[in-house]
Amino acid sequence: MMRILGVDPGSRKAGFGVIDCSGNRMIHVAHGVLRLDVTRDIGARLRQLAEGIRDVVAEHKPQLAVLEEVFMSESARSALLLGQARGAVLATLGLSGLTTFGLSTTTVKLAITGSGRASKTQIGEMVRHVLKLEKKPAEDAADALALAICQGQRAFSQISLETREPKRLSTAQKRQALAALARSQGITLP
Repeated sequence: MMRILGVDPGSRKAGFGVIDCSGNRMIHVAHGVLRLDVTRDIGARLRQLAEGIRDVVAEHKPQLAVLEEVFMSESARSALLLGQARGAVLATLGLSGLTTFGLSTTTVKLAITGSGRASKTQIGEMVRHVLKLEKKPAEDAADALALAICQGQRAFSQISLETREPKRLSTAQKRQALAALARSQGITLP
């Protein structure tokens, strides 16, 4: 059993999601959104973010963490703020002794939905199905859970393929694999 923390960092709010991964089985542990006080300066918000992530790590004791990679945003200012938030999270996770991975948004969308251009709604719905949640999590928490699920899938495929050279799968093969994962957890996809 491996416990994975996914974090979707931001300078106004940050999503987190914790799952247990045993082979190809994903079990929901916790998720939420850390809402930062936007009336405070960026330094105070980054401290609040770091303290919130530190508390999540202390409470749930993950064995590894995964964050969304920085992507090009609409403005340089937004990209800088996101980079600062990501840096605060990375430093906090590093101080906690966690090995941390980064995944691109496209990689996560492709792994979770079978399409690298999936909408936030599609991601939330697939996260709900895979983790057998009663309702779809808030967007930021769904993104964080999707990161954790994707990292769990990657860890499982590395373990099962460790004696072979991994090969690239087509989109159809990835969709079939996702459907097989859902079936193995008793989920019927729409």
